[in-house]
Amino acid sequence: MALPKKEQPVFVCTQCGFTSRKWLGQCPECDAWDTFEEQKQTQTLASRRNIDPPVPINSTVGPESARLVTSIGELDRVLGGGIVPGSLVLIGGDPGIGKSTLILQLLTAISKGGGENDKVLYVTGEESSRQIQMRAQRLAVEAPTLYVSTENCVESIAQMATEMQPLLLAIDSIQTMYSENVSSAPGSVTQVREGTARLLEVAKSRNIPTLLVGHVTKDGAIAGPRVLEHMVDTVLYFEGDRGQVFRILRTVKNRFGATNEIGVFEMKEQGLVEVCNPSALFLAERPVNVPGSVVMPSIEGSRPILVEVQALVSRSSPGNARRTAIGADPQRLALLTAVLEKKLGLTLYDQDIFLNIAGGIRIDEPALDLGMVVALLSSFFEKTVEPTTVVCGEVGLAGEIRAVGHMDMRIKEAARLGFKSFLLPMSCMKQIHEKDKKEIACIGVRTITDLADHLFLAG
Repeated sequence: MALPKKEQPVFVCTQCGFTSRKWLGQCPECDAWDTFEEQKQTQTLASRRNIDPPVPINSTVGPESARLVTSIGELDRVLGGGIVPGSLVLIGGDPGIGKSTLILQLLTAISKGGGENDKVLYVTGEESSRQIQMRAQRLAVEAPTLYVSTENCVESIAQMATEMQPLLLAIDSIQTMYSENVSSAPGSVTQVREGTARLLEVAKSRNIPTLLVGHVTKDGAIAGPRVLEHMVDTVLYFEGDRGQVFRILRTVKNRFGATNEIGVFEMKEQGLVEVCNPSALFLAERPVNVPGSVVMPSIEGSRPILVEVQALVSRSSPGNARRTAIGADPQRLALLTAVLEKKLGLTLYDQDIFLNIAGGIRIDEPALDLGMVVALLSSFFEKTVEPTTVVCGEVGLAGEIRAVGHMDMRIKEAARLGFKSFLLPMSCMKQIHEKDKKEIACIGVRTITDLADHLFLAG
């Protein structure tokens, strides 16, 4: 009589999901060290299912109205106009940032119809039904077709969703779910990958849009294998400091719309309230006639946003100068500091330099360079920048000011908020329409020397 085969252990990389028959110190796939964990491998027979026949590509394109509009404008913006039926959306963010609150408000907005076909399902593996009900009472939620379940098994969730056919399914969170076909504990690489694959199958085969909430590691990335972000259709990140009232919802990946789109929310007692005019809100507390402050028009996705760039340059203790940037790239700050020392002859090696983007927003585009330079020079020379002036441009290592895109959108947003002058790269002047020049005075500069002479050294 043949003996039953023993389960063979496998080692799985917790960073990328790479599997190996033996333990390895370094993952050959993602080069991470000491990330392999032992897991038992169980063999399961794949179930046979019907194969969808090929169809012409034009017949698969549905109208734009097929999207599920959430009625939350900022969320619809980052999703590209609404939730696409059958899509899988992953939402990540720090603990307590407002992910569960946003999910509950979203489900409430979709189930407002109250009809038999307006059912939505909220599956939570972290909280009890009573806790969800208490949050719903605090947010004054009235949604009789919003159903809550505390199930953790993805097979049971799949059966539940198949029978109910909800307009939207929300899972909070994917790290607490487990599959009966995998022997490892919930939250492991294998469980997260298999659970997501099962929910993806349900979303695509039943045409049920599904939202997954993902835990975030201390490095700011969504916990679990990196392949998790490749499996889903859309990845959203909730950004912001829990000590501040503003929350930024940013699109990192979107198969149905633009990436780097952002939605701005304000956390209040009644939940997350969308901010329709973030430029005015970010500039509401801007100090006037204070050195080290300047306004810069940024482009986030398809939206122009005016932000305040603040800098503080002060003498440091000998040999201990610091360079700190909040909301901007610290390496970029160090680079621009070196350019100012080399091209303008400034002595900054013995100065502490602190830079901050007010409002808790993070700006990554090169157009921020000129705003950083102007704020640093303003603080160093103790001279203020005209409050009605905005600046925008990329700074090169030779001290040249290089062109940036979407200048027409930046000009219109600055003019709409009452700014009178715009310092921009000289190479962008030819791209500006005459009607835009009538709304705001556009001043072209070629180098940071021209910039310093115009703002701080003239006269």
